[in-house]
Amino acid sequence: MTDHYRSGGDDAQGRTQWQQYGGGGFPAPPPYEPGPVHSPAPAPVHRARAKRPVALMAAVAIAAALIGGGVSALVGEYYGDRPADSGTSVTGTTVAQSSKGTVAGVAEAVSPSIVEINATSPSGKSTGSGVIITKDGEIITNNHVIAGASSITVRLSSGKTYDAETIGTDADKDLALIKLNGAKGLPAATLGDSDKVRVGDEVVAIGSPEGLTGTVTSGIVSALDRDVTVAKDQDQRQGQEQDPRDGWPFEFGGQQFNGDTGDSTTTYKAIQTDASLNPGNSGGALINMNGEIIGINSAMYSPSSATGSTAGSVGLGFAIPVDTVKADLDSLRSGSGA
Repeated sequence: MTDHYRSGGDDAQGRTQWQQYGGGGFPAPPPYEPGPVHSPAPAPVHRARAKRPVALMAAVAIAAALIGGGVSALVGEYYGDRPADSGTSVTGTTVAQSSKGTVAGVAEAVSPSIVEINATSPSGKSTGSGVIITKDGEIITNNHVIAGASSITVRLSSGKTYDAETIGTDADKDLALIKLNGAKGLPAATLGDSDKVRVGDEVVAIGSPEGLTGTVTSGIVSALDRDVTVAKDQDQRQGQEQDPRDGWPFEFGGQQFNGDTGDSTTTYKAIQTDASLNPGNSGGALINMNGEIIGINSAMYSPSSATGSTAGSVGLGFAIPVDTVKADLDSLRSGSGA
């Protein structure tokens, strides 16, 4: 019992040892092993307690790092983000993959299907445009471009020229179908649906104004179902070569513009556009942003004071809806009016 009492550290010798360690609750480790003396036995306990906070702090730091990473990953998942090293991949689309839906893209795709038409008759010559609708050279244009022609020459966007024959005409709708001699493998245009056209839709016009083949302009659909009245035949002067800027008779609101409409006229429903149209655009294409033909350009408004060489586009152009063209194709192919 006495030995046990001494090992508890309450004797004088034990108190001396505590004082040597500084008398604090957490004595510093002795500089040497205390040997066989039993009274300072509690010292190792205090050394272990002194080391515990360091180990505890390290453990807490590791746990915090793990939890922090877990929370970060969780937040990333919640907000649709992912860690950089997650290994997931994203399928992207390059911005420049396609020019579809742009004026440049439409022009590039459709221009090869638009032609320049030069018609000669005993009364003179006229210049207009046309749209290739079959690979073997069927071309839609306006009746007033080729009316009364004794010969027709067609120039492709590539510069190659063909002679053409009139297959059928419809003066009441101001439409005509011609066909190239010996043509094959031509780029045919895609005919769209004019019933789906809406005011404000973007459009592109391609034609040969003033003989400038392949001219591209753009704008919007300004109105639908406009009543447009034009002469059934081109107003050609006897024995003279006609300036392509003349003879675009056009009537609107009871007034006559850009030439005399004469006694024989026709009225049809048209798509109005602010895409620039000028003499020579007749028979060319009005195109939507998907590259589909939605109309055949046929007339423009020009103030009555602007005639001859001073006539030009003022942002009021008109096109025959393509649905009218498609409904008339069988009749034109049968040779009606030719």
